[in-house]
Amino acid sequence: MKDKIILLIGDLLVFLMPKKTREFANKGMTITNRNDISLIELFIRKSLLKKAEEKSDYNTLSEFHKAYWKNKGDDFFSATDDSFENNFLPECSFIFELLKDKLSLEHENFNTVVEIGTGNGKVLNYLSEQFPQIDRFVGIDLSQKQISRNKETYQKNTQLEFVAGDAFDWVNTYANKNMIFVTSRGVLEYFTESRLQDFLQQINRLGNTIFIAIEPNGVDHDLKVNTSSEPYGYERSFSHNYEVLFKNTGFSLWHTSTKDSTLDHYFSYMGADNYSKKAVMVTIS
Repeated sequence: MKDKIILLIGDLLVFLMPKKTREFANKGMTITNRNDISLIELFIRKSLLKKAEEKSDYNTLSEFHKAYWKNKGDDFFSATDDSFENNFLPECSFIFELLKDKLSLEHENFNTVVEIGTGNGKVLNYLSEQFPQIDRFVGIDLSQKQISRNKETYQKNTQLEFVAGDAFDWVNTYANKNMIFVTSRGVLEYFTESRLQDFLQQINRLGNTIFIAIEPNGVDHDLKVNTSSEPYGYERSFSHNYEVLFKNTGFSLWHTSTKDSTLDHYFSYMGADNYSKKAVMVTIS
């Protein structure tokens, strides 16, 4: 009953305040800090997300997410500045050790690492230290403010390049074979299923590539029953079936594992490539 009342109030506010609603949605509202958002805005947010989901208007949901990361991503990265030390290193670094092992056994010569959704650049800087045989490290993020900060912070590391923009567009224009693509702890979850499939196909067409994806899945998303993507959690981002998507776009999986995280999601760790004749699977649960 409480949720229904909130939605009714939200729907009324959206109707009565169209200009404020548009401005609120365009500046980014999918992640909120209770101290920085009014009660009116909370009601409007609830209404906008619910309407889009009820209509299966996932493109609109995705645009809401894009607006947030483009306009407020730098605020989020500042507030979570310690996540690299507290979360990434203890929870995610293992998959890059597996990548080292994989590269040591192969004759492929990878020359570039591309991190999609690079945030504060700490992961990209770490990867440049871990893979000295690779010359170039590109970090892409929607937030122009964050990219400007990164360029200043890491100006002494000449291997790093930071680009403000949409990764889909960057790959279409600048990407090439022998690149390793990385997403860390929630990036692909903001793509719709169809756009993510197009994106992976686009990367596959480049030639020999590797993809490391560390992405959340909703705990209520039964991947065996519903192989399609579905919204989950407070943000209403997308829980994707990454194993199916990678395989359907021409990749083989050489690693897949999961780790518990919060009440509404867990993390999936995927290592994929598009050139192995036979995938070597290492699974850790």
